[in-house]
Amino acid sequence: MIKDSSTASQKQRLILVTGPSGAGRSTAINALEDLGYEAIDNLPLSLLPRLLNGPAHEKPLALGLDTRNREFSTAALMEAIEDLSEQPEYDFDVLYTDCSDDVLLRRFSETRRRHPMAGTDDPLRGIAREKQMLQTVKDCASILIDSSELSLHELRAEMSRLFSLEFHQKLSVTLQSFSYKRGLPRSADMVFDCRFLRNPHWEADLRALSGLDEAVARYVADDPRYAAFFQQITDLCATLLPAYLEEGKSHFSIAFGCTGGRHRSVTLTEATSQMLALAGWQVSCRHRELQRASGMLQ
Repeated sequence: MIKDSSTASQKQRLILVTGPSGAGRSTAINALEDLGYEAIDNLPLSLLPRLLNGPAHEKPLALGLDTRNREFSTAALMEAIEDLSEQPEYDFDVLYTDCSDDVLLRRFSETRRRHPMAGTDDPLRGIAREKQMLQTVKDCASILIDSSELSLHELRAEMSRLFSLEFHQKLSVTLQSFSYKRGLPRSADMVFDCRFLRNPHWEADLRALSGLDEAVARYVADDPRYAAFFQQITDLCATLLPAYLEEGKSHFSIAFGCTGGRHRSVTLTEATSQMLALAGWQVSCRHRELQRASGMLQ
């Protein structure tokens, strides 16, 4: 059990970094170290409680967790994440670096490295095994960075945007859509239920589309209840986000859910993202079910 030191005058910033091999975890750790974090890569899970129960750390911590470590266990990592989430003295995030299968395959091919979970087997099978092992961790991650289309420079720039320790750094807001059938995102600070809005799924011309498509977004926004709902979200964000920034919080996660996680929740996530970006907030988006479906097709 990690200690409870809620009497501490300031929260300890802590980022756990993980993700499939080749997706940018090491680059993310190195970027955090350059930003001023005390970074430890490939940390054995058995040392995590000892590290956090020791003397207070002057710098924020970034800990890299690699599936190749012989002590790695998904169950043990999930237990540690749940424990840390309940400790008020930590300003805690799980950063998951992800990447599409075809890009991972190309990266391993270009570097002539074997995938650590493939051995002499097909590299795609190793990629699939590792992603399956990490799926529950990915589902609970508070920050997800997909490096599929990012260069090394762009990934480091994204890390700086999200985790800079400069005094003027703004609160970073993550927005995500999800399906209630697959459960609520465990990392969400605030959740909105969109299931009362009319459902594009029942329109034959819209069913195969998503909230990223203009026709679906327009259909959802034409619901008579949409405008008032979105205005209340706007007002609530205008009240809460400055307060969380003043309180010292560096990251805030907002989730929108609907039945399938493809239409209404995606529409609201995109609309809220645009609204917050125009208001000057640092925003990133994730559509959990759309990303899941995309992964299945690869």
